[in-house]
Formats: sequence, C-alpha cells, structure tokens
Amino acid sequence: MAGPTGRGTSLGAALNDLLRSQVTARHRLSSYNAKHWHAQLSQLTATHRGQQALADAGLNVTTKTLINWLSDAEYNIRRNYRDLIHTAYENVAIVPADPIPDHIKRGQYEISGLVTTGDDERERGTRDAAPLRIDASRGHWDAIEALWLAGELTDDEFEDHFIDDVIVEDIGEGTDGWQFTGGSYSVELR
Repeated sequence: MAGPTGRGTSLGAALNDLLRSQVTARHRLSSYNAKHWHAQLSQLTATHRGQQALADAGLNVTTKTLINWLSDAEYNIRRNYRDLIHTAYENVAIVPADPIPDHIKRGQYEISGLVTTGDDERERGTRDAAPLRIDASRGHWDAIEALWLAGELTDDEFEDHFIDDVIVEDIGEGTDGWQFTGGSYSVELR
C-alpha cells in the first residue's frame, strides 16, 4: 500500500511537499494584516487570545486608558506602547508549526529521481532502478525540526540536512557524497 508522497523539482522541495501534507507549517493568519497601531489594538482587544498577547508583551494600562486609545485613532500614545502593541499583534498573528510527528522521523522513505554518488548516477524509481530506500529512524532530526518550528525550513536546507543527518546516518557517505541534481523528485513515506 502506497503511503503519502511528496513531489518537487528538487529533493528538498519533494520532502517539504510531503511534510506539509502531513502537518501544519508555521504560518501567518491572513486576517492579521493591519499596519496602524490603532487597528492592531482594536483587533487584539476583540479576542481573549489577543488580550493575552497584549499582556504577554507587557502592555499594562488601565481600562480607562485602553478605552481612550480605542475611541480615537489619532490619540497620541508613546512609541514604546506602539511597539508593545505591534509585538503582541505579530505574536498572535503567527500560528506555530506542529512538531514533526514520529511517523515522519521514523518512516521508511523511497526516493525517486536522479541520484548520484561518485561515478554512479542513475534515475531511481524506474523500471531499471529501484528507488533509493532510506530508514529515517537512524537519522538525526533535531536541526530539521528546529528549522521547521522556526518557519525557516527551506527546500535547500531540508535537502542538505536530510542528506547529512538522515541519508548518511542510514547508509553512509556513498562513494563521494550524495547529490540530487535532477529536476523532478518524488518521496514516498512507507
């Protein structure tokens, strides 16, 4: 039975496609796009989560002061208060990524596409050559997960870390390292 599959123009793109199909990536809520402090404050004070973000950012003002600010968009507030409102707004607007689940970190991967190690270059996952099979449970996922949680797991970073921290840990360096220089890859998780 086939498992989830990621596809992309590089190994890293295919890996990211697979991961994003399984867990929620860090992202910005589209409803949080206000630029002016007053609009941000209005939106924050409308929800419990927003009010908590204001408190977490260190905005400690009286209810009367808050009402004065909200009643007049041109009210002149100190810059440090505007900065606290902006910080709270940015914090509440970002939805954190889900942690990478164990079935991803412990899975068996089948990589199809152009794979090179030393002088051995072949299109894997075809009738003539089996996919490159990787046991991810032997890998080290800490760097990948840290980048994922920070919202900074680019295709290139994913590919580099997957090669160094997962492939090499499972099957070794290869003849002269591993290269994935093709233009189309699929990665199936089993």
